[in-house]
Amino acid sequence: MRIISGKYKGRRITAPKNLPVRPTTDMSKEALFNVLNNYFNFSDLKVLDLFSGTGNISYEFGSRGCEHITSVDGDMGCVNFIKKTAKEFELNITAMKSDVFKFLEKHRGSYDIIFADPPYGIDQKEFEKLIELIFENELLDEEGMLVIEHSKHTKLDHMMHFSFQKNYGGSVFSFYEFEGNEEEGDEEDED
Repeated sequence: MRIISGKYKGRRITAPKNLPVRPTTDMSKEALFNVLNNYFNFSDLKVLDLFSGTGNISYEFGSRGCEHITSVDGDMGCVNFIKKTAKEFELNITAMKSDVFKFLEKHRGSYDIIFADPPYGIDQKEFEKLIELIFENELLDEEGMLVIEHSKHTKLDHMMHFSFQKNYGGSVFSFYEFEGNEEEGDEEDED
C-alpha cells in the first residue's frame, strides 16, 4: 500500500503478513479522497477511523495535514503497527484497541469525518447498527460525513442520513450526512 497524496505522497507502507486485514486498495482510496477533497479542508478535521486495520486510511488523512486522527481496531497487532508507523511518519494518530461497537456505545466526542471499513463478512444488521450508533450517540459533527466501505452485496442506501454512494470494483463507499448538507453528490447516486 502507498500514500496517495500530501506530505508523504508515494511512500510505501508494508504491513506484517499476519495481520487480519483487507486494506482499501490504492485505486479505491484515491477515489474516496477525490470525493472528500470537494467537501473538506483536511488540516481542520477531527477524524475517526473505525476497523482501521493497517491504518491505511489514517495515514492518508495524516499525510494530507489532518492533525486529529483516532484509529480504532480490535486487533492488538494492528494497533501496534499503527502506533509504530504513526511515530515513524510523525503523524498525530491515536490508536486504540477496542471492539468498535463497544467503543461507539461508550465514547463521547464529535468528528468531522468518520470512516468505517468493517470486515465484509459481518452481518447486514451489524452494518446498520454501526450507522445507528454513530448518529444516536452524536459522534458525527452536524457538518460532517460518515463513510462506510462495504461489498456490493451489502445494501445500505435505505439507512437514515444516506446521501450518495460510489462503486469501485467490488467495493462500495456509502456516504451519510445530516439533511441539508447534500450538495455535489446528489446526482451521483446511481453508479
